[in-house]
Amino acid sequence: MEAWCLSGYLEGMLISSSSNERIKLARRVRDGRERDWIFVEGERLTRECLVSGLKMEMAFASVDASAEQEELLRELRCPVFRLPDTLLESLGDTISTQGIIVIAERPWASVERLLAVPHPLIVGLDRVQDPGNVGTIIRTAEAAGASGLLSFAGSADAFSPKTLRSAMGSAFRLPVMVDVAGAGALSMCRGRGMQCVAACGEGEVDYDGYDWRQPALLILGNEGRGVDSELARACDTRVRIPLRAPVESLNVAAAGAAILFEAARQRRQGR
Repeated sequence: MEAWCLSGYLEGMLISSSSNERIKLARRVRDGRERDWIFVEGERLTRECLVSGLKMEMAFASVDASAEQEELLRELRCPVFRLPDTLLESLGDTISTQGIIVIAERPWASVERLLAVPHPLIVGLDRVQDPGNVGTIIRTAEAAGASGLLSFAGSADAFSPKTLRSAMGSAFRLPVMVDVAGAGALSMCRGRGMQCVAACGEGEVDYDGYDWRQPALLILGNEGRGVDSELARACDTRVRIPLRAPVESLNVAAAGAAILFEAARQRRQGR
């Protein structure tokens, strides 16, 4: 029996079949086949999603949810469906769902929002394929004060469950545009008076020798192949991170962190 309680969430609806239409929808969202929604798993990420103001479409919770989980579910103000633990675990994208799964609206960003600050610093991801790296870069970009992120075509989904876990809530707040054409990103940013900078092992300028106080698009490349060579040549500058031999390269998320926090330092201290 479905009944609305005073707190505004649907209480007491038990789903026991994996063929239920709501379960099928949740699986499609989890697997990236429903672009308007995201799959949020666990209490911590659910709280981050709630604070961000995203609309919650529905939630799934254990029939044995804890008192703390029940309090969180009431705050969501959306239909809550109870599942046996075995069904909840099979629906989840992790080993343990922590008792809560939420289907929420997908954040959408506009060019205007990315460029709304006086001296924008935007991160571009060129075919970065590991969701963990994409999520870590999103979180690092927010922490370093970047104004947004452009995920070029061929990169991992910026809103997949694994990426969201790695971003730890930053993907709900930092403006992120996905499936952007690399050449189009350069054209757009140049049209707004921004410099386009590629991070490359063969860059001609050390990353801490570049003036990051000016508006810039920083492009980070694929884990194995780096920034596309044609795209790198089209940039205004290519920066490198000097490495002590015999180390030849850094993980893309580590390289991005080094550059972004150098940019943050320069902007904070006036270089």
